[in-house]
Amino acid sequence: MAASEAVPPSGVITITTDFGHQGPFVGVIKGCILARFPEARLIDLTHEIVVHWPAEAGFWLARAFGYFPRGTVHVAVVDPGVGTARNIVAVSAGGHYFLAPDNGLLAPVVTRARDPLIVRLGAGPLARLGIHHPSATFHGRDIFAPVAAALAAGHCRIESLGEVITTIVPSWVEDPTVETRSVSGIVITIDHFGNLITNIDAPLLERFRLPLVHAGNHAFPILRTYGDTRPGEYLALINSFGVLEIARAENSAAEGLGLSRGAPVVVRDRTDQP
Repeated sequence: MAASEAVPPSGVITITTDFGHQGPFVGVIKGCILARFPEARLIDLTHEIVVHWPAEAGFWLARAFGYFPRGTVHVAVVDPGVGTARNIVAVSAGGHYFLAPDNGLLAPVVTRARDPLIVRLGAGPLARLGIHHPSATFHGRDIFAPVAAALAAGHCRIESLGEVITTIVPSWVEDPTVETRSVSGIVITIDHFGNLITNIDAPLLERFRLPLVHAGNHAFPILRTYGDTRPGEYLALINSFGVLEIARAENSAAEGLGLSRGAPVVVRDRTDQP
């Protein structure tokens, strides 16, 4: 996004972390944002990302940010490399702004964007924002919060935060493999109900006349919704975020199948099984 095309900030800031809600960490980040920008509207996207796995945060952020007003600042702190030489990047894409460690988290956002602007945060610009001696272990409080506040308040532009770069660290998870007779992906996350959510987007399944989903030595038909089968039965469906999901009606598919994040999932046509 060129400087002349920059979208005015909306004042909304979303926060995504793997912190959970034990301890004061999420609250302190919010406090630091509000201390600098009292009018900020703060939204918790999720704090239940599996710890130390940026891929899950990037998956959700790439599919959720479009539901927020243009000009929203999205802060994502899943940062196993905090305090090391890893970079922090700010990205402008799709009319939104993103802040995250450069550890693959923002790769899904950047690869889907038409013309992203990527900036590597620099010490000089941070100092101009009053950020001089951040701790080695809580950059969410000491760097991400004040930068997000400045962006959301319109006190700085993304280009002023550092050096413009053209590439970022790729995602820890590869895109699904698309072959003539199959599409292969993984379980990227598990929701509160135990549904196994994959990284396979619905358009990848249009090639199949009668798709059958294979995972954990089982095969599942694709149905429209959970109530289209009996309680306890397994099914696959395209969920509300447009990705393939394996579920168990009124039960947990994750517990029933013994599958977790990273489990392979393959889709083939029902008439074309190995």
